Amino acid sequence: MKVAIVYNDISVSKISVSHNKSEDNLNFEPHFEIEDYDSESEFNLIASLLIKSGYEAYTLNIKDNIKIFLDDYKKNKPDVVFNLVELFRDTPSLEMSFCGLLELLNIPYTGAPPITLGTCQNKVLTKGILSSNGIRTPKFIYIKEPKNDYPNDLQFPVIVKPSLEDASVGIDVDAVVENYDKLKKRINYIFKEYKQPVLVEEFIEGRELNVAVVGDRRPKVLPISEIDFSEMPDNLYNFVSYQAKWDPYHESYHKTIPVCPSQLPRRIEITVHETALRCFHLLGLRDYARIDMRLSKDNKIYVLEANPNPDLTEDAGFIRSMKAAKYSYRSSLKMIVDFAIKRNKRKNLINASVEK
Repeated sequence: MKVAIVYNDISVSKISVSHNKSEDNLNFEPHFEIEDYDSESEFNLIASLLIKSGYEAYTLNIKDNIKIFLDDYKKNKPDVVFNLVELFRDTPSLEMSFCGLLELLNIPYTGAPPITLGTCQNKVLTKGILSSNGIRTPKFIYIKEPKNDYPNDLQFPVIVKPSLEDASVGIDVDAVVENYDKLKKRINYIFKEYKQPVLVEEFIEGRELNVAVVGDRRPKVLPISEIDFSEMPDNLYNFVSYQAKWDPYHESYHKTIPVCPSQLPRRIEITVHETALRCFHLLGLRDYARIDMRLSKDNKIYVLEANPNPDLTEDAGFIRSMKAAKYSYRSSLKMIVDFAIKRNKRKNLINASVEK
C-alpha cells in the first residue's frame, strides 16, 4: 500500500517567528527547548514511521503548484494521500480546494472532507451551526467592513479575530482588549492587515481545554488536555495566542503549558466528551480533530473552535492526547491512514452493489 504524504511549503512555513532574537537575551526562563520549525524533517519522520508500519510512504511538497501533484500521481499512483496541505498560494481558504481535487479524482485521503474544511475555516458559520444546535459559544458580533463606529453590546474584555484564518493567525497577544477605543483600533488593524471580516467575541475567563477526537464511523474522545496558565505574567491575558503557539522566543510560548490528562470533575468531563462528539458529528469532522473549549468560572462549557486535521507533529496537542490514551506516535499515524483505506473500501463496495 503506497502512501503519499502531501504538503505545501514554498518557504519555511506559514508560521513565522522572530529569528532576530536569540536564547541568550531572553528576559524569562524558557520552559520548552527553543528550536527552529523544520517542516521537511517532520514530514520525513511521518514517512519513516509509516514505512515501519508496513506502508510504502514518501513525502511530496507541491510548492503551490498543482501540476507537481498531478505529475506525481500519474507516475507513482499512491493508494492513499496523507493530506497535510493547509493552505495554497498563502490562502487558507484554498485548503478545501486541494481536498476537493482529491474528491474529483476519486483519490482516497486522510482527514476532513472539503465541506468540513470550508465550514470550520469560517468561524462565524461554525458558531452558527453549533449555537443553533444548543452548543454554547461565546457571545459575538460580526463586522463585515470598516466603519467610523462599530456596534458593541458585548461585555469587556473581548477578543478580536480575523474571521477566516486558522492556526491562530491574527490572534496575537494584543487580541484581547478592555475598552471601546482599543476595540476600534484592533478591528481596524484586522481589516488593514488581513482584509477580511472581523469576529469579536466576549473573552471567557476560565480554564482552556483541548479535546481531541479520533475516528471515522465510531469516533471517540481522547484524554482531555488543558493549558496551564498559572505561570503567565500579569501583563498577558490567559489565552493561547499566535505567539504562544508558534514563537519560541516569546514568553507566552513558555507560559502556556499543556497538561494531559486534565483533572476535571467527572460531571464536567462527561459534558466535555458529549459536547466534543456533538461538534464532531455536526461539522462533519472525521479521522482526527481537536475541539477547543473554555470552562468558565461558573462551570459552563463554551466551544471556541473546531479544528479539522490538527497539527500531527510529535509534540502537538493531538498526539499528546493519543499518547495519554496509550497510542504511540507510530500507531497514531497508522490509524489515521487506516481510516482512509477502510473508508475507500466501503465506498467501493457500495459502488459495486449499485452497479449490480
